[in-house]
Amino acid sequence: MTLMAFTERVEHKLEIIPPWSIIQCRDANIIEKDGVEVGRSYHRSCYCPGDDLTDACQEVKDVAGALWTQQLIDDYKAYIASQKPGNIA
Repeated sequence: MTLMAFTERVEHKLEIIPPWSIIQCRDANIIEKDGVEVGRSYHRSCYCPGDDLTDACQEVKDVAGALWTQQLIDDYKAYIASQKPGNIA
């Protein structure tokens, strides 16, 4: 009797959204049986400058580290605060 081997792997696709360098990450969870893909599901996450990246994949952490300067984070937070109801420019 031959046992079929199932394996699972994850692929990440990153998109950078200007002007704030918001990072979208699409994870593809791929199931293979004996080396042939038998299933795939997707999950999407979005990360804004200054977000906690503890649970993010390493690719997201690396890109955020390269793009998210303290100045960008401060400017993004100021922009978000200015968009709250009652704040008229």
